[in-house]
Amino acid sequence: MERKEIYSVSSLTREIKGLLENRFPYVWIYGEISNLRIPSSGHCYFTLKDRNAQISGVIFRGQASRLKFRLEDGQTITGLGRVSLYEPRGTYQVIFEFMEPKGAGALQLAFEQLKRKLADEGLFDPEGKRPLPRFPRRIALVTSPTGAVVHDMLTVFRLRYPNVDLLVVPARVQGEPASSDIATALALLNRHMAVDLIIVARGGGSLEDLAPFNSERVARAIHQSVLPVISAVGHETDYTIADFTADMRAPTPTAAASLAVPEKKRLEEDVALLTVRLIRALGQRLEESRQRLNATSRRLVDPQKKIYDHRLRIDELTQRMARAIQRVVSGHQATLAWRFAQLSKTSPLLAVARGQQATDGLTRRLVFAMKQGQAQKRATLIRLEQNLKALSPQLVLDRGYSIVRDVKSGGVITRTSQVEIGSLLDVVLADGKLTAVVERKDDGKKEI
Repeated sequence: MERKEIYSVSSLTREIKGLLENRFPYVWIYGEISNLRIPSSGHCYFTLKDRNAQISGVIFRGQASRLKFRLEDGQTITGLGRVSLYEPRGTYQVIFEFMEPKGAGALQLAFEQLKRKLADEGLFDPEGKRPLPRFPRRIALVTSPTGAVVHDMLTVFRLRYPNVDLLVVPARVQGEPASSDIATALALLNRHMAVDLIIVARGGGSLEDLAPFNSERVARAIHQSVLPVISAVGHETDYTIADFTADMRAPTPTAAASLAVPEKKRLEEDVALLTVRLIRALGQRLEESRQRLNATSRRLVDPQKKIYDHRLRIDELTQRMARAIQRVVSGHQATLAWRFAQLSKTSPLLAVARGQQATDGLTRRLVFAMKQGQAQKRATLIRLEQNLKALSPQLVLDRGYSIVRDVKSGGVITRTSQVEIGSLLDVVLADGKLTAVVERKDDGKKEI
């Protein structure tokens, strides 16, 4: 009979793992994510399911960090992975190398996720927006120095407001390093505070081209900026995370230049118009003041006469005031005298004197009562002492009597029935004690 091979659990599991990994080295699979867990290791563990089945999945930290979106429960994804078996539990799973959301593109999903996250944190709140300076003296342009954006913006600044100083801070605006360049430029400008306004700009492009301006790092750098920031990225229809975070969004870079500075020619026209209006208003005001002065001069009375009238008025008011004060003082004096008399009748000193007399009387009565009580107690004590002495056992002993106790029990003997012939007795006398032996008993009726 042919001997069949017997597998251990480990060896059978290893064989199955080899078959799965050889049969399905890499597969494309799609499904809905559920039970997502991301421990401190950074690996993402989840269940991938459809209507009829489910399978465990994992994407390790290195591959997860390269995803353009954040994994969430309920997402439907398409991914590339290899089928493997986790030997300690005997369960098979898919280890993913790449994922993308099904339906919306990864970049669009990442954009929506980051937008929602930063909005929840308050980075887009209008209350946190900084006001733009009305007349900036120096403006920093964070953009690529070789693009057409810089040329167009410089042209607008020269035409509108040539008084402003422009500082071009070179930064890449496309590709992976662009986010770092832009964030570093913003931090550098805030550290030195050498400008009044920052404009972050680049031309239009696809969602991939605008990815640096949809990054969390750039958004937080704009939010943390002390200097006001204008975001001028793309065309009018392009919206980025930087637009929502900045203090102002400009639809295009040239529009940002127009928003950042006033138009000098218009300012000069406004100044000229205001100058004319000011001169006209000052002339009118001066004429009105001259007319009022003339009218006042005609109504003006001789100051010397006014002084005499005021002196007479002061003298009259002084006399009236003195009489009124005297009346008030007299009334207060009368009231004070009446209240003093009332207080004298109810003076606390009188009550204290009466209380002192009562106290002295009570003291004398208390001393008399105490002495009388002591005499009564002393007489009672002497009487009780005499009674105690009359009942004292020592007097009884002195009269010739004795106290007899049983040596063994210590009890006092009052009856002949309490002892036996030969019992030892203690006999207490007036001047000492004897020990006796009972040789005979006599109860008064007959001898034994």
